[in-house]
Amino acid sequence: MKIFVTGGAGYIGSHMVAALGAKGYEILVYDNLSTGYRDSLLYGKLVVGDLSDKALLVKTLQDFKPDAVMHFAAFIQVGESVKEPLKYYNNNSVNAINLLHAMMDLGIMKFIFSSTAAVYGHPRNVPISELEPISPINPYGWSKAVIEQVLYDLSLAKDLRYIALRYFNAAGADPQGRIGERHDPETHLIPLILKAANGNREHITIYGTDYPTPDGTCIRDYIHVADLANAHILALEHLFEGGKSDVFNCGYGHGYSVHEVIQTALRITGKDFKIVKSERREGDPPILVAESSKIIKHLNWKPQYDDLSYIIKTAWDWEKNI
Repeated sequence: MKIFVTGGAGYIGSHMVAALGAKGYEILVYDNLSTGYRDSLLYGKLVVGDLSDKALLVKTLQDFKPDAVMHFAAFIQVGESVKEPLKYYNNNSVNAINLLHAMMDLGIMKFIFSSTAAVYGHPRNVPISELEPISPINPYGWSKAVIEQVLYDLSLAKDLRYIALRYFNAAGADPQGRIGERHDPETHLIPLILKAANGNREHITIYGTDYPTPDGTCIRDYIHVADLANAHILALEHLFEGGKSDVFNCGYGHGYSVHEVIQTALRITGKDFKIVKSERREGDPPILVAESSKIIKHLNWKPQYDDLSYIIKTAWDWEKNI
């Protein structure tokens, strides 16, 4: 089977390519390398291109003739999306629609979409199930929710079958240490902590210590990127086996506080670093934890790395080598 992977040189995309390659899929990556890295690709071939380049996109799809498309090419910084909403709607929404246009024109009807828990906004219920209302609170979340709606409408109007996977907090690195998280600028908690431990940041900042949680800091559901990639493999196989379109949360169903993550990192790294306490950031819910029973039941997902210490260890092994 041939798989076309947009954004395959990025953090989650490159781990997806690694998982696909290990399964024997033929892979073509389409990435403009604006946030990805050529040397993150362990399998497949790369076409350097932008989804706004419709002519190149169509020609690449025509030549490769994929059996399915997996879409990871998106901007992910919530704060930036508030300051630059058009940047996010243009790349995350318009460019995704360009991709879907090309697919429909060429009769490519299987699609895996990289979505986000940000579509839930401030959820009414925690853990958060897929039945929770879609109510984003920032342009990043809306830019993804728009495409989920487009996919739903297309699945009714055409023969498209899709799976949208709503990520909670992807973390960690390849268990073999070959690839890991490289964002510039980095905004995710675990790599920021590890950069402080490695001497590449002056301190780590805790934003808010007065939340209604056991230690006063925010709680998040951290999922190892290799388990996340495996969820995509199962979603792909579901479509190849004739399964229907659906939406699934990707999380472990439990969370860790910022304080717990920092304490685990201190133990794993054996390094001390400065911790600064600051005010809450606007828009940070106290607790974001997935209700993950649906993906376990319907896709038979069996996480292998549901262990914060292991997640941080793989991320630390990677951080020390970059």
